[in-house]
Amino acid sequence: MSLVLRGATLFDGADFREGDLLLCDGRVAAILPPGEAPGQRVEQVEGILAPGLIDLQVNGSGGVMLDGTATAATFARICASQEGLGVLHVLPTLVTDRPAAVASVIAAALEAAGTPGLLGLHLEGPHIDPAKKGAHDGKLVRPLEEADLALYLEAARSLPGLMLTLSPAAARPEQIAALAAAGIVVSLGHTDCTMDEARRAFAAGAACVTHLFNAMSPLGHREPGLPGAALTSAVPTGLIADGHHVAPELIRIALAAKPEGLFLVSDCMAVAGTDLDGFELNGRRILRRGGRLTLASGTLAGADLTLPQAIRTLVRFGIPPERALAMATSAPARAIGRPDLGRLAPGVPADLVLLTPDLHPAALWRAGVRQDLPSRP
Repeated sequence: MSLVLRGATLFDGADFREGDLLLCDGRVAAILPPGEAPGQRVEQVEGILAPGLIDLQVNGSGGVMLDGTATAATFARICASQEGLGVLHVLPTLVTDRPAAVASVIAAALEAAGTPGLLGLHLEGPHIDPAKKGAHDGKLVRPLEEADLALYLEAARSLPGLMLTLSPAAARPEQIAALAAAGIVVSLGHTDCTMDEARRAFAAGAACVTHLFNAMSPLGHREPGLPGAALTSAVPTGLIADGHHVAPELIRIALAAKPEGLFLVSDCMAVAGTDLDGFELNGRRILRRGGRLTLASGTLAGADLTLPQAIRTLVRFGIPPERALAMATSAPARAIGRPDLGRLAPGVPADLVLLTPDLHPAALWRAGVRQDLPSRP
């Protein structure tokens, strides 16, 4: 069945375009000149029609966290909650936890494969630097052992996608190389590494950086650390744009230094899509106050953020909307090697989001089927 979506400004993953979007059998068939779709069923839409948003760091949503108790239903709930927020593709994320919890979550992710919107699994730790653990439980941090490597390599054979955030100090170059060779996206983060150490990890196969500037060595004028390595390379790099994790001025500096490769993540937690005032993380209470999530000590613990909010934050900071939208669509798709996502082009799935002119999600299409989203307050 064919359908033409007409009247919206199209965002193709890089730029705004005028035209009609032709969908056929759940996929994008073509972008047509305005009004040139004789004989087709036409639906009028208003706003910005973009590829489905992609979030590669979703620790929890809809009242649940991804933890050692997770089941396939947990993954489904997180994906459904994010869909209600306008995000069609997510990488649920397990923060540093015990070996048994990691194995259990991998098993649940395998059982959940095929859940709409599920891209796979992001393991953020436990192989990180204790000095840059952030809100992670330092008692659970440990180096990458051979048993861990075997577990991850086996999981990569069946999971649709697997990302692993680690510190170069916690994994040997040959281990990073083995992970990368298996198709695992190795991301550097929660690390106090130097710029040279980061570059050696990139050479070994690390192909991403987790939440730029946060929980990593600082950008120093003599030792640029991981931020310097990220900003002077083509390696895709995540960024939390909530106005709390990174100052607006530093976001603008990063975007100027790295014209391509930066992508947005929400780093959201269980409170996303709810009115909860807090939740538990490894037995510790996380507080939700004033748009921030913190431990009792004040340490940031994830973000009280959605991807559409992050897009609007960038625009408020003076970033062109097409750059902000690309950072939530085509850029994260490239980071995980998914050219079928994050763009409007013939043959890609008709997974779309309709945004209002002020960039609030109003509706989405999954495989060409429309779902209206609740009006914002």
